[in-house]
Amino acid sequence: MKKEFREALEDSPIIAAIKDDDGLKQCLSSDSRVVFILYGDIVNIADIVATVKSSGRLAMVHLDLITGLSSKEIAVDFLKKYTEADGIITTKPMLIKRAKELGLYTILRLFLIDSMAYENIERQVKNARPDLIEVLPALMPKIVAKVCRISPIPVIAGGLVSDKEDIMALLQAGVTSVSSTNADIWSL
Repeated sequence: MKKEFREALEDSPIIAAIKDDDGLKQCLSSDSRVVFILYGDIVNIADIVATVKSSGRLAMVHLDLITGLSSKEIAVDFLKKYTEADGIITTKPMLIKRAKELGLYTILRLFLIDSMAYENIERQVKNARPDLIEVLPALMPKIVAKVCRISPIPVIAGGLVSDKEDIMALLQAGVTSVSSTNADIWSL
């Protein structure tokens, strides 16, 4: 993981995840140095990223959630060429590989819905080699702690985080950062 990205996560372990224009406005006054962009389309994604970047924050775009972009490597090329995004978030290992080739930061998002999903983590991480992984939902500190122990790369936890107690439990479980769309916790 590149130094600038690692330092931003260490300096502000709560990541503002935005899902609409209201969240975009709110994140600009938060303490978060990294912003996860979870909305947009091919027409407005460059403007959303530019707004985040103009505030001095790192912009990570969840490629799978951008309307009009396919789940093919060309979507990563588009993001690199037409936006100032620092990196991508995706559930697709092939997009992680392409983003790394283009010099973007990468986060592989994994949903821990059952034991099979948990058992596949090591294989997915080994194949994709992202800079970080993000596990959802976050509110399983025991499972998140196990993921942190088996993962050779830093772990972010996200999903359903609602208060300082949740954040503290996840940080104690070993995560590097916590992502949330809940603006009330961005400045805790």
